[in-house]
Amino acid sequence: MPLHFRRLTEADLPILTEWLKRPHVAEWWDGCESLDEVREKYLPRTADISTVASYVADLDSVPIGYIQSYVAAAAGDSWWPDERDFGVRGIDQFLADEQRLGQGLGTLMVCQFVQFLFQDPSVTRIQADPAPENLRAIRCYEKAGFRRVGVIITPDGEALLMVVDRP
Repeated sequence: MPLHFRRLTEADLPILTEWLKRPHVAEWWDGCESLDEVREKYLPRTADISTVASYVADLDSVPIGYIQSYVAAAAGDSWWPDERDFGVRGIDQFLADEQRLGQGLGTLMVCQFVQFLFQDPSVTRIQADPAPENLRAIRCYEKAGFRRVGVIITPDGEALLMVVDRP
């Protein structure tokens, strides 16, 4: 079942605001409480010049989740200060509906997004950094082909660095 990834637009911000408030998302995602906060944080990511590319994942034309990639070496704010390879992309994602968890849809979304990112020949590696206690995310990334590198300290605290290299 193929998913479609479309760039986040200003029209998507109200639904993103609602998704970020859902308990299963808010537990792991540093969300924004209001549409104005979401607009301030995510609207700049809709520009082609942003180092963060935000997408809505659609299944049969129905939005089911959010996924983003970013150039790790350009992340700033003390994120990945030792990364020098501008081909490394970080990803973050969530499924919008709690009822869809545990059905393999998150793994499908990550697998297809990894394939999507590797269509760009400049992408050398993709990494994720779930919280060590976020076992659902860790299992999802492992099933999508990511390997554990180790626990690291990020501006958000401890994280498990997981990577998948270009095939």
